[in-house]
Amino acid sequence: MWDFLVDRRAQFLINAWNHAYLVILAVFFATLIAVALAVVVTRAPKLEPVANALSAVGLTIPSLALIGLLMPLTGLGANTALIAVTFYAVLPILRNAVVGLQGVDPALIESARGMGMSEPMTLVRIRLPLAWPVILSGIRVSLQMCMGIAAIASYVLGPGLGGWIFQGLAQIGGKNAINLALSATIGIVVLALILDFLLLLLGRLTTSKGVRV
Repeated sequence: MWDFLVDRRAQFLINAWNHAYLVILAVFFATLIAVALAVVVTRAPKLEPVANALSAVGLTIPSLALIGLLMPLTGLGANTALIAVTFYAVLPILRNAVVGLQGVDPALIESARGMGMSEPMTLVRIRLPLAWPVILSGIRVSLQMCMGIAAIASYVLGPGLGGWIFQGLAQIGGKNAINLALSATIGIVVLALILDFLLLLLGRLTTSKGVRV
């Protein structure tokens, strides 16, 4: 397999970069969507059971089924892959964001308002920073999950290492079938570990010592 990778290292690196880029972009969009929804849910507590139910049901939808539903609307390619991966990325982040925002001490919020902070300022300067460690845990789970989903998204010609996996499975018995599938699988695992480590560093850089303690 090493000789196989050396001969195709340029294509492997391109596929690995595209895979990581797809997942990072999807998780970024998912974080924005999930945090916005969590803010709405925490302001209207009656919506919390609905959000939890949608998260639970959403995770049960098979990724290939969702991709199949999207294909008539968005066609083949990166757009369908991005939408599908973003959909799944939202769900764990949403749950954690709701829990994190609800866990902020109401007394701190009242103190901030007593000091003249507006609602948006309280959210940005008090609630989100305190909830950030919990939100980041959801982002880490989401990223790991989406690494595998992004591979499946290659079924619709999306970017990434999944194409090699499908190609290898289609050529079972051929000379490089195992090399294609195995190298891509190992590449996805390595990417997941690298990105998770980077998120850990991001957490240490963006979380105040008081909150970490």
